[in-house]
Amino acid sequence: MAASIMDVARRAEVSTATVSRALRGLPNVSAATRERVLRAAEELSYSVSPHASSLASGRTGTVGVVVPFVNRWFYSQVLAGIDSVLRAHDLDLLLYNLGDERVHERFFSRMPLRRRVDALIVLNLPLSGAESEALVSLEVPIAVLGTRVPGCWHVSIDNAESASTAVRHLINLGHRRIGMITAAPGDPRGFTTPIVRQHAYRTVLAQAGIPYDPDLEVPGHLSIDKGASAMAQLLSLPRPPTAVFAESDQMAFGALRTLGRMGLRAPQDVSVIGFDDHETAELLDLTTIAQPVTHQGELLARQILDALSGGSEEPSQVVVPTRLVVRGTTGAAREHPSRYHSTPRPGPEPDQHSRTTAR
Repeated sequence: MAASIMDVARRAEVSTATVSRALRGLPNVSAATRERVLRAAEELSYSVSPHASSLASGRTGTVGVVVPFVNRWFYSQVLAGIDSVLRAHDLDLLLYNLGDERVHERFFSRMPLRRRVDALIVLNLPLSGAESEALVSLEVPIAVLGTRVPGCWHVSIDNAESASTAVRHLINLGHRRIGMITAAPGDPRGFTTPIVRQHAYRTVLAQAGIPYDPDLEVPGHLSIDKGASAMAQLLSLPRPPTAVFAESDQMAFGALRTLGRMGLRAPQDVSVIGFDDHETAELLDLTTIAQPVTHQGELLARQILDALSGGSEEPSQVVVPTRLVVRGTTGAAREHPSRYHSTPRPGPEPDQHSRTTAR
């Protein structure tokens, strides 16, 4: 079997990006590193593929972007950031929406972006070892949001610390019965962000000496409607929560809708905190963990530009800070009245703005 660029990288103890630059004579590779790469390539009888060489020159003028859910707010905002930077540098964006598990598998079996892009950006996509190797074997610069892939540029937030900040905020307000509306547990593709945030929630409770109650974790599947259903389920418990942490603002919007339909208020009856700082969060006075979503897309695109121009010798790893934004939906803990167990009354349909954000 012919040697791959990953074999050379392992032999030379450098990243695949450094191997690619060294073999093509690009700048920002030290003489010692270049010599080590050349020696490893010679020992393994490795040669650069012609199509990879042409792509590295920027001949296509196109950057591929692989996204798991193009219709979700978070990814649309990241894409907006990527597109703004690429367009400013006369680069086109070629989008691959994987959508579901079947499309995901077909993408990696066919690798349709081969010979079509100069570089690749991958957004929050769970990757097996074989899938990571398949991407790296394209021998183009790759920037990844969230998931870390050896030899690739990387941008992320600290999900564990961010979720911990949300839960600690509620604990500091005196809450001891804290619910969580989770994203999509048990997804067959293995998305890790919901797992990391759930673990942080449980860890902070344990650190505060608060017993974990699995009934207080309810899936909201990252939608307004499911977030509303999750809140209704939490309020139907014999001992409902006095505060709720929703893993996304959109699920928090649904939670607030349920409170309103039951004649309850945040924070007087139940405190609610979200995650993202969606543009509607300020309108609804929602306390949230703010992350600069569009900016993360911009950073990914700039990393790609740096890679295509032969920038730093090793791929950069950027962790973007988040912050707690305290608004009007969180407050001091209070005891629940019995009326929490009433049935939600029918309410008006969401206004046009709410329906738009749900898409």
